[in-house]
Amino acid sequence: MTFKQAFTGLAWLLAPALAFAHPGHGDSGLLAGVSHPLGGLDHLLAMLAVGLWAAQQQGKARWLLPCTFVATMLLGGVLGFEGWQLPAMESGIAASVLALGLAVALAVRPPLTVAMAATALFALFHGVAHGLELPAMNSPWAYAAGFVTATATLHAIGFAVVRLLPRAAAPLVRLAGVGSALAGAWLLAG
Repeated sequence: MTFKQAFTGLAWLLAPALAFAHPGHGDSGLLAGVSHPLGGLDHLLAMLAVGLWAAQQQGKARWLLPCTFVATMLLGGVLGFEGWQLPAMESGIAASVLALGLAVALAVRPPLTVAMAATALFALFHGVAHGLELPAMNSPWAYAAGFVTATATLHAIGFAVVRLLPRAAAPLVRLAGVGSALAGAWLLAG
């Protein structure tokens, strides 16, 4: 299977989930959880950027960065479920889009502890936001399973894009990082 075929197939699989990002499509915890990261540009860009950035790393950072993001985001989701809030949460989310975009654009390879700490901080903002935006439903755990699954899938897509493209396409990945950074700057300004 070629990269183009795999990407097209994945796009067809995810397209129906994008429709659920709009109100009025039911209160299923799982579907609401899946749609949240897919329906917001800030979440979508940050989570794709984590996958792109992880693929630019070497060694265990390739899997530790996405795992750190997912685990910390889930912790933040639980805190958000309980009503815990972060100061300047929306600015923190926008800053994560900017910073992760810059990390991809510059193909930054900081020490693993620094990369994991930054990733965890960004994930905490996203997780608390997911938890606070929990719709009224019977199953917050199905909602959490949905946003964790969607997040991990977005990380995997970003990772696959970098790993499956030929080395000559590396400038395109960096350009995607620039686009994400610009979107993050726009979100911070707005």
